[in-house]
Amino acid sequence: MKYRSSTIKSKWTKTQWLLKDSYIKKYIPITLPFNKKNLSSMLADYTTVFFKPTNGSGGNNIIRISKTAGGYQTQLNTTKKSYSTTTQLYRDLNRFAGTRPYLLQKGIRLAKSNGKPFDVRVMVQKTKQGTWTSTALFTKVGNPKKVATNYNQGGTIGTFHNTMNGAKFSSAFTPQLESDLKRLGVAVGKNFDRNYKGFKELGLDVAIDSKGKAWILEVNTRPQIYPLKALKDKSIYKKILSYGKQYGRYK
Repeated sequence: MKYRSSTIKSKWTKTQWLLKDSYIKKYIPITLPFNKKNLSSMLADYTTVFFKPTNGSGGNNIIRISKTAGGYQTQLNTTKKSYSTTTQLYRDLNRFAGTRPYLLQKGIRLAKSNGKPFDVRVMVQKTKQGTWTSTALFTKVGNPKKVATNYNQGGTIGTFHNTMNGAKFSSAFTPQLESDLKRLGVAVGKNFDRNYKGFKELGLDVAIDSKGKAWILEVNTRPQIYPLKALKDKSIYKKILSYGKQYGRYK
């Protein structure tokens, strides 16, 4: 069966959809199109800003911009550069972007599990009856030296509860967060349906900050699930596939 689920690449389009919903809006970090004015205002307000390709995937070409005592520092993968002015920084970023559109997003200080930053993937899928359900939560545990937590950026896949056990939150926090994220996943599914037809699955990348607040970093309309094969427990992978078979997701 052919894969049947709508896909939307533009992170900016998807962010605008989410911001229309008052419930979801509070989970969205400040995100703006990249230009000189927006770069200056974001850096005036935040100590860390992420420079992300609007149509990118897999954590590729994401640059972290951090304020320093002498100006700014960028990091792409493990490569760092320093700048003394926003003009110099903008010129370099603009050259890097070329003709590709980029976004600026407020940096979230990720919570850590056993010393490593992580975020949560919330997998949301449609049932045969056409209703959204959050089928799985798992984590992407990052390489502390890299900018993104993604599997193909050197991150590892973890189970939600094991990762949360390694983070310093109270025992009551994890089940509450799990419930909140599942509810959020369904709300995002309904939001996407109001804006465009044909979605069967979504993958929310959710950052948990050091205070325990959840932030939607982005919503993937064709989320990768193959890294789940690396988990010893194959039940999450099998559950996602059992839903996915109805819309052609066999791999």
